[in-house]
Amino acid sequence: MSPLNPTATPFLPAISSLPTLPDTTLTSTLDLLFEPTSELHSLALPTIRTCSFASYDELIDTLRGQLLTIASQVQDDSEGKKKLHHVLGSHPRLGAPKVKQEDEELSEQSKNEQKQLRGGDENEAMRLAELNEEYEKAFPGLRYVVFVNGRGRGVIMEDMERRIKRGDIREEEKEGIQAMCDIAKDRARKLLKSAEEAV
Repeated sequence: MSPLNPTATPFLPAISSLPTLPDTTLTSTLDLLFEPTSELHSLALPTIRTCSFASYDELIDTLRGQLLTIASQVQDDSEGKKKLHHVLGSHPRLGAPKVKQEDEELSEQSKNEQKQLRGGDENEAMRLAELNEEYEKAFPGLRYVVFVNGRGRGVIMEDMERRIKRGDIREEEKEGIQAMCDIAKDRARKLLKSAEEAV
């Protein structure tokens, strides 16, 4: 796992340059888009080395397709399922209170994405914490992953309740993969826009 430098300005290399870059740069790039995990690095690095992409969206769509294929193939493979769940479980709990040890592992992007889910109404915060626990009991090895996209706690909690009641771990794996890739695309857009504005 390549830790991000909190004092550095996050920067995405030109998409056409990725196959030529060292592994450390590639893993740091992946860690800007996704939550850091060695399992995702192992999946993505060979893909980046052997394929050309016109955009970061195209790269992320390719990785999403690979993760969905893996999800469909590991139902009877406990080791494969564990690796997939480690990727999906790398996202922080939504709205979790800031705890020093956890915060040190939280990417800057996750902190910004979850700002509106922290603080505020104490009852809502407690209910969100309960839903996180309920979700993780219902789906061992997973964490609830959603593209927050500016939505408030109430809307997010309704979605959590819906997914817990549905009780379908295969659908959760698919939704988690989709959400994780939606988040990665949003991060890529913001980083590329920031780089353009800095020129």
